[in-house]
Amino acid sequence: MSSYIPADPTIAEFAAYLRLERGQSARTSEEYARDVELFGGFLEPGHPKTAAFLKLKDVTASDVRRFIMELMGPRKYTATSVRRKIAALRSYYALQKREGRRADNPAADVPPPKAPKRLPQVMSEPEVARLLKTRRSGKTEVQRLRDIAMMELLYASGIRRAELVGLNLSDIDLERRVMRVIGKGNKQRTVFLNQAAADAIRAYLGLRPRTPDEALFLSKRKTRLSHRQAWVVFREFAELSGLTKHVTPHVMRHSFATHLLENGADIVTIKELLGHESLSTTQIYTNVSLEHMRRSYEEAHPRDRDQER
Repeated sequence: MSSYIPADPTIAEFAAYLRLERGQSARTSEEYARDVELFGGFLEPGHPKTAAFLKLKDVTASDVRRFIMELMGPRKYTATSVRRKIAALRSYYALQKREGRRADNPAADVPPPKAPKRLPQVMSEPEVARLLKTRRSGKTEVQRLRDIAMMELLYASGIRRAELVGLNLSDIDLERRVMRVIGKGNKQRTVFLNQAAADAIRAYLGLRPRTPDEALFLSKRKTRLSHRQAWVVFREFAELSGLTKHVTPHVMRHSFATHLLENGADIVTIKELLGHESLSTTQIYTNVSLEHMRRSYEEAHPRDRDQER
């Protein structure tokens, strides 16, 4: 759990509002609060973060537009990152308006930059198999089994890294091979486990330390594994696997969805398993799958290779 508390009371109130009323995760609430702090620092250069940002209350739409131009200039924030910061400002000023501190929302009509439409990066099935077969030395047996279970579970279910570390013992039913996941917006969904993941989790639970903590995956201190610690585990697997492409837990999630689609799962089922709000979000994997098939076709068809000789 993060100990971050914004010094500005209106930003601290905003972070609490996101957590308690909007059901956002602690990580998302902190990111949004830091986005507003970044805007406060833009309005008052050199201002210490140990006090309230006085100019936040008098902001105009012009100020927000200048901020966006600054972000997209030499600082080179990505369009996706800038879109999130605009969303954070919209939410922050919507709260100020609701509380009667403003009559308007200065960020409401500021258009976000268009995010580039890129197909998600995915691993091939052999690449995922290579990653999952990777074994790390220098770990205790319980750490080794925990890490294998985490990697198998990411590919078996397509869950996000934050969802992985948020799992509790009571969320897993190994006999039925189903799992309860709390996703974005505190929304609950049910996902399935394959036999490999169920076996890996069962092996880990056989050595999991006794502790009052209900977390499925524990750190060396016998407390819930953090978001950062889970990333370190994945990164070490990726580096030791020898894969040349950049792979992350989210690439594993993309690979899960693409491989299901390529092996006959319908798009609606994949949408529910991923926890997407809209089917249009999931349909991008149709394009990814077609691109995979195109590459396989070009690599396998002998005619073009004959022409190159």
